[in-house]
Amino acid sequence: MLTRPVLADLANARFDLVVIGAGINGSGIARDAALRGLRTLLLDKGDIGGGTTSWSTRLIHGGLRYLEHGEIGLVRESLRERERLLRLAPHLVRPLPLVIPVYRGDKRGTLLVKAGMVAYDALSFDKSLRRHRMLGRAEALRRVPGLDPTGLRGAAVYYDAQVEFAERLAVENALAATAAGASVLTYGEVERLVVVEGRIKGVMVRDRLKIGREVVDVWAKAVVNVAGPWVDQILAGVDHEGERPRPLIGGTKGSHIVVGAFPGAPADGLYVEARRDGRPFFIIPWNDQYLIGTTDSRYLGDLDHVVVDDNEIEYLLAETNRVVPGAELTISDVHYSYAGVRPLPYQPDGVEGAISRRHQVIDHEVDGGPNGLFSVVGGKLTTYRELAAQVVDAVADRLGQSPIRTGTGEHPLPGGTVRGEQTIDEFRAQFVTASGLPVVSAEHLLRVYGTRAADVLGMSQATPALGAAFDAASGAIAAEVVFAFREEGAATLADALLRRTMVGLGPEAGVGADERAALIGREYLGWDDARAEAEVANYRAYLTRFRPRSLGGRPRQFEGAIGFELSPTAAVGRIGGN
Repeated sequence: MLTRPVLADLANARFDLVVIGAGINGSGIARDAALRGLRTLLLDKGDIGGGTTSWSTRLIHGGLRYLEHGEIGLVRESLRERERLLRLAPHLVRPLPLVIPVYRGDKRGTLLVKAGMVAYDALSFDKSLRRHRMLGRAEALRRVPGLDPTGLRGAAVYYDAQVEFAERLAVENALAATAAGASVLTYGEVERLVVVEGRIKGVMVRDRLKIGREVVDVWAKAVVNVAGPWVDQILAGVDHEGERPRPLIGGTKGSHIVVGAFPGAPADGLYVEARRDGRPFFIIPWNDQYLIGTTDSRYLGDLDHVVVDDNEIEYLLAETNRVVPGAELTISDVHYSYAGVRPLPYQPDGVEGAISRRHQVIDHEVDGGPNGLFSVVGGKLTTYRELAAQVVDAVADRLGQSPIRTGTGEHPLPGGTVRGEQTIDEFRAQFVTASGLPVVSAEHLLRVYGTRAADVLGMSQATPALGAAFDAASGAIAAEVVFAFREEGAATLADALLRRTMVGLGPEAGVGADERAALIGREYLGWDDARAEAEVANYRAYLTRFRPRSLGGRPRQFEGAIGFELSPTAAVGRIGGN
């Protein structure tokens, strides 16, 4: 169970380690540290997995493109971790076939693509996925009939993996961390690092869910700053031998659009070279929709409100229509879009795509900063577990502790854990048959919760009304809303819809379902009318960054006994709390 601690209680605690940032890397670090017996607190100014983790292309991959930049070690590490995640989180991470079409005039011709495929297979010698295949022009068109045949030379087919709901991967690591004894405080914003006589002593934290400014000092022997694009903000004001710290992050913006099925849509993922700038991008079947992206441009704007702009949408639509000419996609076909900033190393010059994706673990004492302070730059979804082990090794060494093997590479995440001799596939088949739920609801529970679907089902069986679906598109049931708040640490409706039930990532972006979820909150979580109103208003205010087609900037009527008008911009800045 993941419950939110009271901020005042944390002032009386003493931690070995505070981890700032509850994305996939921070959650993975908290799990590893807690399993080693370190008293650990995981903090985030938002929700678990609510930042960079949620803005990714949702791939668990070796980084085929990294071969172009000679990052052989990173590719090998990524491929090894990809194989682990296929075993440790089989409900969230699944194989994904990808097709690379090769056209006349492409920067990456058939021979170069073939060489890359051979190297990729060689570096993943211990994989369970299939090896690549090269296809001639005719075979490529049979496999992907919607491809533009003009100038098509052939294609390559290879296999990587997809994490449909990257947010859930972070949530499950946080759940595993709490099971091992860690504390997790969402909406706990670090006001400043507490440094005394050149040594880190903890952090000053503000509770963003409380009216006013409830602030406490939380004491710890070590602090890991894994705040992603916000790393430099956390370090602001910390001296390094009397000087301001040098910039660590040189983030680039990556944007995506989400559309429905379209004429010529591929059954496999497509990995395509854009004609406009030669940058590879993906067209991927995802969550019963298609995910198209990403872009790569330097970003100096507001990190808390990164939005896809019209030029990026036009670019992604035009390149998709070029390679699949029957698609004829327009902006009206875009369900929603999302963008985020990659926390890459600071590099003021050069091509964005050439900036290293390898992570760095920085011990600030080496640069004249405080003893006990570490920062993480970079990091990929795929390699979060290895990154976590390296970070906690460094922390343990600083604390004078011997390295301890935690088993994070062998023990499945909570939703991938099965009891007895049953396999995950046997559990799935049995659950669909025995749940008594419509197939769409049963399969949704399995995709989101894995074997923990049984716990959600148990809640609905105890209260039959909670077995009803509150979102027709996904089949999500009412029990999931209650489960999100009682068992998985959700503090707001946005947490429940976007990072627990995953309803907010459907074609309507959760609009409509949010109203029904608020009624569930009122009925089963003790919300009053004001709380239900604020939760829906705040959710829709948050959604504006997605530019969802379902909102369109129009006020909507709340469906239920509360009865009031809601505007997408209502209650900005208000966060409903207990």
